[in-house]
This record gives sequence, C-alpha cells and structure tokens, in this order.
Amino acid sequence: MDKRHFEQLIKGVREMKRHRAGNVVHGARTTELIEPDIRAVREAAKISQSQFAKLIGVNLRTLQNWEQHRTRPAGPARALLKIVASNPKAAIEALHT
Repeated sequence: MDKRHFEQLIKGVREMKRHRAGNVVHGARTTELIEPDIRAVREAAKISQSQFAKLIGVNLRTLQNWEQHRTRPAGPARALLKIVASNPKAAIEALHT
C-alpha cells in the first residue's frame, strides 16, 4: 500500500470515529430507526405485561426492560412489535390463533 492510499484509509477511519460520536460527516448517510412505544402498543391491545410477553414469546423481564427503555428489541422481535403497533387488536387476535 502506498502512502497516499494509507492516508486515505486513516482519514476514513477518523471520519467513522467522528460519525459514531454523533458529529456530522460530509457524505455520511444515517437512517433513523423508529422504536415502537411498546407500553403504548400493549396498552392499546388491552393486555397485561405477562400475557403480552407470553404471546410474543419473550421473557416477562425482557418486556419490562423494553417498556422502561433499559434495553431495545432487535431483529424479529422489533419486526413483530412494528406489526402489532400497526394494528394491535388484529395482531393480537392473529397471534392467539
């Protein structure tokens, strides 16, 4: 690797570091992930925490951590919660069957 390529690589690493720190970096794209309000979704479905946790297949403590924003749902759980948030009553009925 020649010196010019090495300097470009170092510049890129420094820009990544600034971007991860929340600073604006020219040319960087960000995607805002909108988290569903899990407590609101559950309450809209008129279901208890323990019932909702069992229905979506997570531990009760996990659901409580999500609702209190100590942890965030990821992967399939996030996708399922978005579906439930879009139409709580229908989604809960579908999950019951």
